[in-house]
Amino acid sequence: MPNRVQYPESIEPLVQFIEETPRADIIDRTLEKLRAGVPIQTMMTASALAVVRSADLPPGHHGGPLHPLAGIYAITKLSERLHGEERFLPIMQHVALSNKHIHDPVTGPFQLLEFKPLDPRGAAVSRTEDLAADGSGDVVNAEGVEAAKAAFLKACSRGESNKADHLFLWLWDHVPKMEAFDLLMSVAIPKNSLDDHYFIFPAYTWRALELYGDEHLKVLMRPAVRYVARFPTHRVVPDVDSVIEKYGLMDIELREKTGDDETAEIGRVGEAIGRVEKYPEIPRLLAQALVDGMSIEGAGEALSIGAAGLFLRSQTGNPMDVHMHTSANLRRWLLKLDGFSRRNRLLILLLWHTGPEVMSTQYRMNPVSEPDLDAVAALPHRSQDELLAAITDSIHQQPPTDWSTVTNLGKMIAVPEVKETVNLAQQYVNLRYDPEVLIARLAEIVCHDSFTEMHAFKHHQSIVEEFRNTRDPWRWQHLVCGVQAAAISYGKNMEVFEDALDVMHAFPGRSAAIAAE
Repeated sequence: MPNRVQYPESIEPLVQFIEETPRADIIDRTLEKLRAGVPIQTMMTASALAVVRSADLPPGHHGGPLHPLAGIYAITKLSERLHGEERFLPIMQHVALSNKHIHDPVTGPFQLLEFKPLDPRGAAVSRTEDLAADGSGDVVNAEGVEAAKAAFLKACSRGESNKADHLFLWLWDHVPKMEAFDLLMSVAIPKNSLDDHYFIFPAYTWRALELYGDEHLKVLMRPAVRYVARFPTHRVVPDVDSVIEKYGLMDIELREKTGDDETAEIGRVGEAIGRVEKYPEIPRLLAQALVDGMSIEGAGEALSIGAAGLFLRSQTGNPMDVHMHTSANLRRWLLKLDGFSRRNRLLILLLWHTGPEVMSTQYRMNPVSEPDLDAVAALPHRSQDELLAAITDSIHQQPPTDWSTVTNLGKMIAVPEVKETVNLAQQYVNLRYDPEVLIARLAEIVCHDSFTEMHAFKHHQSIVEEFRNTRDPWRWQHLVCGVQAAAISYGKNMEVFEDALDVMHAFPGRSAAIAAE
């Protein structure tokens, strides 16, 4: 019988600690280990490996390994920007979430089993076998690597996630890693229109490997492979396919790198995206820009500018409605990677608006640009320190949510007080006060969140990167978006933060005295 996945002895005990520690004890015991000298990257690796091995995929997209893996990159980068024991707060949030899903009856108990890679010969089925399994009688005639790829795509078309997992373990060993990832994303990207997470899960997990290396690549990517391959199957998006065909995007020469010569055009297209009333207009705006000579990188930046504008117009009060920003940021990063097929790169750019959690904001949108510049101009002048304190107080004093009145999180509308916070943020950027000071304050605030399953952390990292990678003057609106998101999410659930703070204050000197187990 197959055994559960086993890890190297150097990490196995820490993985078991996260799997086996009761939820009531996980925060203080994790802090003990961090204080005792367990490196942050080691703790994060163990947290990821534990939730992969001991939490099943969720029936939807909440629970299991999905959001813990998707949050690795953002949590790690946030910890690097914090100081002292504050660095431990996002790490404890991550470990607590992994531990929660391991012990949740929705996704546990579970064991990820050791699989033998399935080579193309082992994946082959005859025409009659395929027909008997409710297939169309198609058979794979290719050989070697191409046969494995064809078998994987066929497994995905049938929702055979278990077989897809077997096949991909073989592919990792027989093709360049980027080639395998491109194949996986050829299924994941179109399924974005079914659920944003079909795109986000494998892409964010891949980005985590940028920081953590590929020692555990095959096991960390297994949940994403299984998730992408499951039912419902691949979805065709004819509107975007017709845009690609109409503008000849598969055939024309496309500029790759951006430059100062296209700054004005990037801003114009980005602002146009931010003003749209119907999101299906966005692919046409981007396609025309590419035909007119805008670079792929420039189009990604224009999408980011437009996403920020739309986020500020959005009326959403759902703390998890941040995919507009996080998805745009992730797409910009992917577009810079070498090895993606042209079709995948075009779909990365043109399918942003199709994710249900992005598309839903189209129906909760203010008709005019936000913030209200007249209201901002009417604010009293404050120094940088005074304005930073006012922004912080405004976030902290947002009205509490009466959960007894909430029947659908996705339809929540932001309370009016959020606009007051946003106006203060707009004043801050208008005065061109120090952006790093505001980023540092938002980093401290986001550590409170244990409601959004890493969404708030991913959004914070996205606005930091988009501010730093977008040109003036459009970069500043990303910071305003960061403040808006903080005002919406703050206080919804701060259980992990509060428990961690209690332990940190109760035992400020317990560090080296506690030996790592």
